[in-house]
Amino acid sequence: MVEVRRIVVVGTGLIGTSIALAMRKRGTEVLLTDRDAGALRMAVELGAGEALADGDAAEPADLAVLAVPPAAVAVTLLDAQKRGLARVYTDVASVKALPLAQAAQLGCDLSVFVAGHPLAGRERSGPAAAQDDLFLGRPWALCAPPEAGPEAVAAVTALAEACGAEPVTVDAEEHDRAVALVSHGPHVVSAAVAARLTAADDVALGLAGQGVRDVTRIAASDPRLWIGILSANSEPVAEVLEAVATDLAVAASLLRDGSEGAAAHVADLLLRGNAGRARIPGKHGGDQKTYAVVPVMIPDRPGELAMIFQAAGIAGVNIEDVSIEHSPGRPLGVLEISVRPEAADRLATELRARGWSVPG
Repeated sequence: MVEVRRIVVVGTGLIGTSIALAMRKRGTEVLLTDRDAGALRMAVELGAGEALADGDAAEPADLAVLAVPPAAVAVTLLDAQKRGLARVYTDVASVKALPLAQAAQLGCDLSVFVAGHPLAGRERSGPAAAQDDLFLGRPWALCAPPEAGPEAVAAVTALAEACGAEPVTVDAEEHDRAVALVSHGPHVVSAAVAARLTAADDVALGLAGQGVRDVTRIAASDPRLWIGILSANSEPVAEVLEAVATDLAVAASLLRDGSEGAAAHVADLLLRGNAGRARIPGKHGGDQKTYAVVPVMIPDRPGELAMIFQAAGIAGVNIEDVSIEHSPGRPLGVLEISVRPEAADRLATELRARGWSVPG
């Protein structure tokens, strides 16, 4: 396995800084550079690495990570290669075909470049939101151009694995169609639903529950970042949105019809939604499992979650997933703990014995 001992990260936003933190945790030497002096300074203060002196490395690093928007990948790659920043290069943009085509047009050396995309992120952006465990267990797409040498592929694969991700080899155009379906299109749909809330009155907002929070969660992401992503992957995203819009338009027409037959057609959409949701891989990439949910009334006070998790550990119960639904205007919420069905009663008994209210 190739060992990456020294890297340069160009761009200290969420993804770039998270990669830097993950690699620093493994003892890798990390140099950072960014046109935004404030972001660079914060990343350095967070311990993500040292600032690249005078914008040039004293000697080529093993790998340079270009953590820049899709539209900037090709020109950034050309500049980095002219400066001799590294022996191998990769990027982390969420669109692959267009940057690769632009890099070829600019005359970049694609024999030492492997396009990459770690499929991880947060609604928050910037170095302050970075986490060294952001990529644990997440797919990391590797889209090597035909010119890429085996050493370059091995180095970028090693980077993904060192960050705790699962490398996935995929063609660039296939990647872009896939992320349009599972990421880019859903983001626009989430934003469209969230946009309806701008005209909502206080009554509607006061009734907002976990459903609308789940649907609109990703709509909180930075619009400036997303317009660049959507523009670079416009055709595949448009196809996804047109298909969703057709389903919604048909459902709206049927609901206005109001007949029993129309309701059956709407039910078909809901059933297809169930089937599609069930196809999303579950924990560790396998099939989704059906877990039991243990609801717990949880006061809004420091240390409460930690004590509940500790109680689960004492009971010998592994927590598969958690969610919290807050009660508007009240200092408490409902913690929903997903566990294997055979462990649900054991966990509920342990929590009740320790004073928590567990309905059911």
